[in-house]
Amino acid sequence: MTTESATVVTNTQFAGYPLRRGKVRDIYDLGEEILLVATDRISAYDVVLPTPIPSKGVLLTQISRFWFSFLDGDVPHHLIEVIDHRAPRGLESHLAELKGRTMRCKKTKVVPIECVVRGYLAGSGWSDYRKTGSVCGVKLPPGLRQCQQLPEPIFTPATKEESGHDQNVSFEQACELVGEPCMTLLRERSIDIYNRAAQYAKQKGIIIADTKFEWGFRDGEYLLIDEVLTPDSSRFWPADAFGPGRDQDSFDKQYVRNYLTTLVESGRWDKSPPGPDLPPDVVANTAAKYREAVKRLTE
Repeated sequence: MTTESATVVTNTQFAGYPLRRGKVRDIYDLGEEILLVATDRISAYDVVLPTPIPSKGVLLTQISRFWFSFLDGDVPHHLIEVIDHRAPRGLESHLAELKGRTMRCKKTKVVPIECVVRGYLAGSGWSDYRKTGSVCGVKLPPGLRQCQQLPEPIFTPATKEESGHDQNVSFEQACELVGEPCMTLLRERSIDIYNRAAQYAKQKGIIIADTKFEWGFRDGEYLLIDEVLTPDSSRFWPADAFGPGRDQDSFDKQYVRNYLTTLVESGRWDKSPPGPDLPPDVVANTAAKYREAVKRLTE
């Protein structure tokens, strides 16, 4: 397993390679392959904050690598290798930036639907349920509490948006966008992966409350792509502190959200760019949560 990097990486720029910059990842087009560089950027309220979380990109990549290995042989995926000691040809001078935080992957045609699986009633799902008794059109039993485990995991797709929040849609709407055979297959695969991962993680003291998967199509098959089952794409809760009826502790950017909430409530920030700087204790506590998630899952 890759150790953490002493190099803090907030932005990369490799001349001669087409670049698409996401909130956290820098994505380089290498022709038949892509490079996914997980930087140390962190976002909240859809705003990339000016203060990085050191080693965050390395930790996220470690978790994705673990899960791709966990699923290897059963689930086709796009990961070729994680860049550890050798950079791709032409990028040798950038090894320090790439090391431990970069996945070399097969290029696919991305399915424009986020495949969200929810095992617990939290976040926008809880808000939806309180208003309608359903989550993204999936009817649920009455009387469920906040963060309660659902009778069985549900599939709640969302559209992929270039900016802002992804938009929840019904399964039927997703089928209209990409076709029913595609969505039926990806629903089945996504729920199966979630169930397997949630069972494993619980043995390690982590509840995976929900997660989102991305899929791509290449050479006649659907491949699992992007990051997989990380604290950035999932809700990770410590199992020993779990209790329904309230918000849960988590292994992600909880400290960042809590700090920003105080700024919003006091009128010192209105959720618009540029984001505020983060104090050292918030940075340290956030990094510690990511580090603990890696330790629990992989040791």
